[in-house]
Amino acid sequence: MTVEDAAKAELTVLTPSYGPDAELCADLNRSVMELTDDVEHHIVVPRGDRKLFSSMEGGRTFVHDVGEFLPRRLVKIPGANAWVNALRPWPPVRGWIAQQLVKLSAAASFTTRGVLLVDSDMVLIRRTSLESFMVNGRPAMYRNPGAVHAGLPLHRTWHETSRSLLGLAPPPAENLPDYISWPCLWNPGIVRDLLSAVEENTGLTWTTAIGSQLRFSEMILYGVYVDEVLGGAESTTSRMKSVVYSEERPLNPAGLAELLAAVSSDDLAIMISAKSGTRLHHRRQAVAHVRGTLAGEREQG
Repeated sequence: MTVEDAAKAELTVLTPSYGPDAELCADLNRSVMELTDDVEHHIVVPRGDRKLFSSMEGGRTFVHDVGEFLPRRLVKIPGANAWVNALRPWPPVRGWIAQQLVKLSAAASFTTRGVLLVDSDMVLIRRTSLESFMVNGRPAMYRNPGAVHAGLPLHRTWHETSRSLLGLAPPPAENLPDYISWPCLWNPGIVRDLLSAVEENTGLTWTTAIGSQLRFSEMILYGVYVDEVLGGAESTTSRMKSVVYSEERPLNPAGLAELLAAVSSDDLAIMISAKSGTRLHHRRQAVAHVRGTLAGEREQG
């Protein structure tokens, strides 16, 4: 992308992935290419998995090695989903945390107005642009007030971790806002400022400060920074704009039909967790049916 093109671009789609999700990611990529105009799709995968994603590369799709977005001092442990930080070897950086480091680092590298975090097990079903996420003329941050309650102790821990990284007091005892959304829209400039704030508070590189955490959510960190440090987003929404299935049990065709019957007029995507074990051909048939129905509605409209 040239400097001139970057100035015109509004949105970038970012997807961390890996070998077992390659077919799901291919479905996502096709939907991004079909349902966006000038949006680039950046897919970040382990070096050993790049060949599985090479057929997607070209045009507006870019496949990256995770090493492009992690410092050299982070060394992959052979045969394990974990990394060692040469500056702080213990505890090891777990794969889940390393993936979040990659999201933050990659998002901070973009020059578009927005970066849309989209996991491999999502697929777009409607035309999507930055305009799709506007509320009152501003790109809206997902914020669901009071959604983090006593029944979500891990979410509260993520709030506590985020506040500690930013040098803030522990969260109040009442219910807290949730910032975790599929898909999730970030402002790359805010991500860069956020990472600088973590370094200023901790006295460590942000990758070391965050990588040493055992329980962490990048989306909670972003939301806490915007709300508690910046004083709040200019525009927010509690609508996720997607139908989400995050259970770890497979959906059969009847279950898929029931789930996707909930697609509303402003939903842009469907997420059926890869961990659910839902059969790929059942998933593809159900998504194709939804997209076909929506296409028919557009023609009639």
